[in-house]
Amino acid sequence: MKKVLPILILLFTLVLASCSNERDGKPKILVFSKTMGFKHASIPTGIATIQKLGSENGFAVDTTKNADLFNDENLKQYSAIVFLSTTMNVLDHNQEAAFERYIQSGGGFVGIHAAADCEYDWGWYNKLVGAQFLSHPAGTPEANFIIKDNSFIATQHFTDSVWTRSDEIYNYKNINPDVNVIMTVDESTYEGGQNGENHPFSWYHEFDGGRAFYTGAGHTQESFSEELFLKHILGGIQYAIGENLNLDYSKATTQIPPEIDRFSKVVLTEGKFFEPTEMTVLPNNDVLIGQRRGEVMLFDAETEELTEVAKFDVYHKTLNTPGVNAEEGLMGLQKDPDYSNNNWIYVFYAPTGDESVNRLSRFKFKDGVFDMSSEQKILDVNSDREICCHTGGSIAFGGDGLLYLSTGDNSTPFNEKDVKYVNNGFAPLNDIPGHSQYDARRSSGNTNDLRGKILRIKVKEDGTYEIPEGNLFAVGTEKTRPEIYTMGHRNPYRISVDSKRGYVYWGDVGPDARADSLDTRGPRGYDEMNQARQAGNFGWPLFIGNNFAYRDYNYETGESGDEFDPENPINDSRNNTGLRELPPAQGAYVYYPYVETSTFPQVGTGEETPWPDLLTIPMNIRTGVVCRVITTVRSLFMIGCVVG
Repeated sequence: MKKVLPILILLFTLVLASCSNERDGKPKILVFSKTMGFKHASIPTGIATIQKLGSENGFAVDTTKNADLFNDENLKQYSAIVFLSTTMNVLDHNQEAAFERYIQSGGGFVGIHAAADCEYDWGWYNKLVGAQFLSHPAGTPEANFIIKDNSFIATQHFTDSVWTRSDEIYNYKNINPDVNVIMTVDESTYEGGQNGENHPFSWYHEFDGGRAFYTGAGHTQESFSEELFLKHILGGIQYAIGENLNLDYSKATTQIPPEIDRFSKVVLTEGKFFEPTEMTVLPNNDVLIGQRRGEVMLFDAETEELTEVAKFDVYHKTLNTPGVNAEEGLMGLQKDPDYSNNNWIYVFYAPTGDESVNRLSRFKFKDGVFDMSSEQKILDVNSDREICCHTGGSIAFGGDGLLYLSTGDNSTPFNEKDVKYVNNGFAPLNDIPGHSQYDARRSSGNTNDLRGKILRIKVKEDGTYEIPEGNLFAVGTEKTRPEIYTMGHRNPYRISVDSKRGYVYWGDVGPDARADSLDTRGPRGYDEMNQARQAGNFGWPLFIGNNFAYRDYNYETGESGDEFDPENPINDSRNNTGLRELPPAQGAYVYYPYVETSTFPQVGTGEETPWPDLLTIPMNIRTGVVCRVITTVRSLFMIGCVVG
């Protein structure tokens, strides 16, 4: 028996070892310090300090600024990855996907200081790091940092509940409510705080399969010689390393995007169109294209011929106002999600006649015949005619079959002739009687008006519609239209809906002001790309970009009023027929001016025209064919397909 017992113990130990998923050898971390914006002088000191912490505490440290190392094969060797004061967009879409897969497989993350000033257009990263940089007061003020939880490994060394020190103190936005805050900063001990009584400064949480720790400290080089700070980040690193387990990539859900060279471009036709507005691809790969003057064109995929199959009688130019470019006409076109069975085609157009409306209708199209007599009128949007500009007019369907329709603000952005006080490229806010076309508060900012909106309805079999749950205003709410899903748009010219998640995407054409006039009028013009995960107010004409606020302006006296408040926007226009108090405004997903921007450097510089960009429309999921429309201010048009 004495001989058997050691053997049993040995076998038990071997079984435990074979079942363990712990990595061989000591943990290894990667310190990533790439910057595309401000470069902190403390980064080299921070790298050297973390290397020293590693040698003293049993983990190896690799360092890099090379984002190409963010791939599955390389990242899987690390127990944790430290973003050391990274700024702006430091990873491309492939590298982002690899990092998501790393965390989903059980990896750890540590963010130090400017890691929150990074990847603003990557929602997953925002949730991982826990918040985004908003602003900071000048310099490195001394303040009291309050230890909220000293049971966590990164704060357990604090013997006092208050840590008084100097650093650059971030204010944050888009704070993830699921993080565990372990340290706050007392805003009463310095000037410039904007997060209130519970201003978070360090936190941790489990996220998407991995672990994440963040601290706002670490701006100064002196931070990396503070014993308390070093123990603070050491604890964060040790938390991120966890049990030093091998990654399990079977748990990764993010897919690596395909390489661009997998695709080949095929131009179907070009140069045969006049002001095309929207297209829809039919199940047999034929393409219907609507043109603003009223034509519906059919591209036959088999014969590759282009023919006109319908001609709508539309109001597409001013009748009594020379020199004004009306933008109405045939503005949107889309097939029904069940087109194979019901043959419905939806059209948004401006019918001629005495009614000043833009109309959403549907028609039967089958065997090459567009049956105009089959029209079912669904919805009319009132419009002011004989003026310019902004119609929107895009039609899209969600995976649940709900119909989305975009509409523009129907307002004139140009300076009015023979008056003293004009828009000058800023928000049109003129509510002087008789000048309403220069007031987008009557449309986009009006909860009782369908213009400047994205509408969401469920069309019934007889062509009438009902209001789905979750729109911005419930049915019966006084001074509102329940069709409104999102409001506060200038010209959401083309939209699309993520059929899986239900997110709505659109580009919004921005105003023309080339420079800020913050003391008198407001911000310069920004074009926007937006995402709506739920109903909301996106601000126009009171805000633009990241909720940059315009000032109220008196067009009779030229006096500037207060900035509008995005948390409590007020529409006090004399032309407003809706609610005075509007829903809080949401900032844009991506926003950019004419000039170079460090916030979204990928957009470059030049003309503000998100609407001429490529509009990608799924053509046939099974064959991997995608069709794209290119339309520009010069009305050039091309249909191209990508096959992969």
